[in-house]
Amino acid sequence: MTSATGTPAYRRLSVEERRAQLLETALSLFAHRAPEEVSLDDVAEAAGVSRPLVYRYFPGGKQQLYEAALRSAADVLEQCFAEPPEGPLTSRLARALDRYLAFVDEHDTGFAALLQGGSVVETSRTTAIVDGVRRAAAHHILSHLPVPEPGPRLRMTVRMWITAVEAASLIWLDDGKQPPLSELRDGLVDQFMAALTATATRDPQTAEVVRAALTLETPDGPVGTLARRLLPVVSGAAHLL
Repeated sequence: MTSATGTPAYRRLSVEERRAQLLETALSLFAHRAPEEVSLDDVAEAAGVSRPLVYRYFPGGKQQLYEAALRSAADVLEQCFAEPPEGPLTSRLARALDRYLAFVDEHDTGFAALLQGGSVVETSRTTAIVDGVRRAAAHHILSHLPVPEPGPRLRMTVRMWITAVEAASLIWLDDGKQPPLSELRDGLVDQFMAALTATATRDPQTAEVVRAALTLETPDGPVGTLARRLLPVVSGAAHLL
């Protein structure tokens, strides 16, 4: 909308729109600076509003704003692992990881501060929000496995892999975002299948999951490629059989 003079006309934002704007602004700042380095004045300036207006929407100050921004980021991260139950399991994982790693790439500093902890604004509530993301990711992944009641070994394997994904993401950021994201994603998919397979040797339920997953894989897919890469590595271990 423009005025008669040709300049953009001011439009008053609704309460919901203004709150969303402040959250988006705060999340953008927290993404590239440690939380303790971001002030309410910074948020107000970046949003083009006054400090009292920020307090009007977040009377708890910076702590309330940070927790709200963190909850907003957590909602996005949780949905990264929501994937239709169609096609090979490795393809579903790859698409979920593409979304997750894109978030890591965009919110690099904030993501590292979030997972590494130690922030002066860290509380039991922020810790619970982060743990909620991990649990939601595990729930999404387990929903793709054809078992009505995942047992403890299968649940542990999935949650250990999620921890590995987080650790790999932090290392990737620390190493200057190397290797390329596609290579990091493929490696994490390989690790998931390898971890499942190792657990399957000790757990009949996981063995059924692996067998079901393999029926949907193709020779030129991730599992076939991993098997061909693995054979030369273990070819000298025939004496162990």
